[in-house]
Amino acid sequence: MKSPSGSYRSLKLNTRLIIVLCLLSVAQAILIGGFAWLNLARSLDQEIGQRALNVAKTVALTPTIIVGIERRDMAGLNRFAKNLAATNEALFIVVGDHNGIRLAHPNSAKLGKSMADDDGDEGTPALIQGRGYIDKAKGSLGYSMRGKAPVYDLNGENIIGIVSVGYSLDQVDATIARYSVWLAGVLLLAMGGSVFFAITIARRLKREILGLEPEQIARLFTERDATLQSVREGIIAINRAGQITTFNRKAIETLGLSPDTLLEGEQIDTILPDSGLMTMLETGAPQFDLEVWLRGKQMIVNRLPVMQGDEIIGAVSSFRPRNEVDLISQQLTKIEQYAETLRSQAHEYSNKLHTISGLIQLDAKQEALALIGRETSDHQALLELLLNATPDPVIAGCLLGKFNRAKELGLNLVIDPESHLTDLPLTLTQDQLASILGNLIENAFEATRQFTGVGGRVYVSLTDMGNDVIVEVQDQGDGIPEAIQSKIFAKGFSSKGGNDHGYGLYLIHNLMHQCGGTIHLENVDPIGTRFILYIPKNNKKG
Repeated sequence: MKSPSGSYRSLKLNTRLIIVLCLLSVAQAILIGGFAWLNLARSLDQEIGQRALNVAKTVALTPTIIVGIERRDMAGLNRFAKNLAATNEALFIVVGDHNGIRLAHPNSAKLGKSMADDDGDEGTPALIQGRGYIDKAKGSLGYSMRGKAPVYDLNGENIIGIVSVGYSLDQVDATIARYSVWLAGVLLLAMGGSVFFAITIARRLKREILGLEPEQIARLFTERDATLQSVREGIIAINRAGQITTFNRKAIETLGLSPDTLLEGEQIDTILPDSGLMTMLETGAPQFDLEVWLRGKQMIVNRLPVMQGDEIIGAVSSFRPRNEVDLISQQLTKIEQYAETLRSQAHEYSNKLHTISGLIQLDAKQEALALIGRETSDHQALLELLLNATPDPVIAGCLLGKFNRAKELGLNLVIDPESHLTDLPLTLTQDQLASILGNLIENAFEATRQFTGVGGRVYVSLTDMGNDVIVEVQDQGDGIPEAIQSKIFAKGFSSKGGNDHGYGLYLIHNLMHQCGGTIHLENVDPIGTRFILYIPKNNKKG
């Protein structure tokens, strides 16, 4: 069985809002109506009481009343009081002497008796203190609002009696009832208007929150926060005023801020002066894969406007360090190079084995042995050269793979026998150095094969003398025109056709920039281009 609160939560938001707003309207109507009714009743009591007091004071100053009290002329006083009561629409006018004994009263049976018989009030404030006052009590004529005033002698010196003027409270009740009908009508109209506006507001709010229920909004918010924190890119969103409204932990980490930093509510220009998000609020043009500097770090940035209909209400940016993107590219390039090396070696040895197999079948054993000897001698010489040149297996493996790749392409890879690379730079990892070397040699193969053809040569030299590691790669291509030498390191630029070129030199350039190295290139007579890389050994990565 559902509890009342559970049943309430099961209702739709639209219904809940209507119920709450209607109850609020009813409560307000009851409160306002009750206050108005009480205030009206109190005001009418005061008004009628004041009227009774004013009439009593006026009657007390009438010479007929003064003389009648002095002479104790009950008959004359009763006739005069009765006429005055009718004239002033009063319930009664009672006249008493200085002892509070009635001299005039609508009920003749009350004459000669104390005024205290009805309500216990002997008129003390008027008879003793000489002041008029208002009194509400139930007498022989029913509930009434009474005004009582002292009667002075003709000289105005001595109190000789009292006048009590009463107005029936039935008149007050009738007036209140008349006003209550009018007040109830107004309150019902107000309640009807409140219900109408409650329904209108509820429907408008429902549209504004896209028809979602509170539980759905809470779940979506929780999911959004979890999704935001799980993204491995920094994310920051701003509103129209440039204030940060959303961010994730990765953004704090990527920007190098303190882990307990709270960005919400901060101005984006204070945290990231060069974020470009304020410009996005004006242009609304999305931007993807931009390379920018944020807080001294090179980032890959995406920016998108946040739209509400046709209006830009904010902007969001995602970013990550460029070196992470470069690292992924390098890893993919390295895997591709390793795969290409294995394929080349497998192809090369497959060809040799087929040749040896054919010689054996032709009973040309001596020729087969000679071919095996030459292959063994060539590889042994290459292995000895690589072992002497560098003890690093990654660099040696890269050069060995490219040597086999050259043979497959019909080219010759010539490694300078004076090469020496034992003191590896601290500014690059072995994999990064192998990636640089592999990309340079592969580009040299391509240039040589296109211009020179079979038999062309590619020269490689490595040295670690001095403060830099120096890498030289020279091809036998047709050279690089000076007009494009400044463009060849741009991302995607290539003099070759197709979409799978233009990334090798771009990656090399990024790695060299990261380690603080330099690249020189020069055209060589009569043919070819030489790339010379200077890689600092001990510079810290910046």
